[in-house]
Amino acid sequence: MGLNSVIVMLIVGAVAGWLAGQIVKGYGFGLVGNIVVGILGAFVASFILPAIGLGMGGGMVAAIIHATIGAVILLVLLRLARTG
Repeated sequence: MGLNSVIVMLIVGAVAGWLAGQIVKGYGFGLVGNIVVGILGAFVASFILPAIGLGMGGGMVAAIIHATIGAVILLVLLRLARTG
């Protein structure tokens, strides 16, 4: 994995984590937390979205949307685990 790939992954993770935090109110993790949530969200979405037949295509915007969906799912599950 080259340096460019790592930089893109960090940018996508940060944007996706921030967007997910805005969608699921009450979650603010800071820059590092947003990156982690975004990257974990992309990992979660890579399993869930193809299983239900959703394909995103390529590109930076598709990667951000993909990671944001996964991060929202992750944050909702965390919220359910904390309250339940």
